[in-house]
Amino acid sequence: MTPQLRLAWTKSSHSNPDGGNCLEWSPASCTATGAIPIRDSKNPQGPVLIVPAHSFKEFVGGVKANAFSRHQR
Repeated sequence: MTPQLRLAWTKSSHSNPDGGNCLEWSPASCTATGAIPIRDSKNPQGPVLIVPAHSFKEFVGGVKANAFSRHQR
């Protein structure tokens, strides 16, 4: 089993403070590794997905552009 790293996790300022559907990420790790760890805020002891920083940037851009909406026209 791989040991858990101690990362400084953050989530969007738009997140629901009552435990809504949120992703957390550790932006400081990007400087050291070029990758972004992502986890489910409701399950902080659960699995961590690690993605390249450029992929995370594209994902965030898509969310901001509403590219993943079910109701696109």
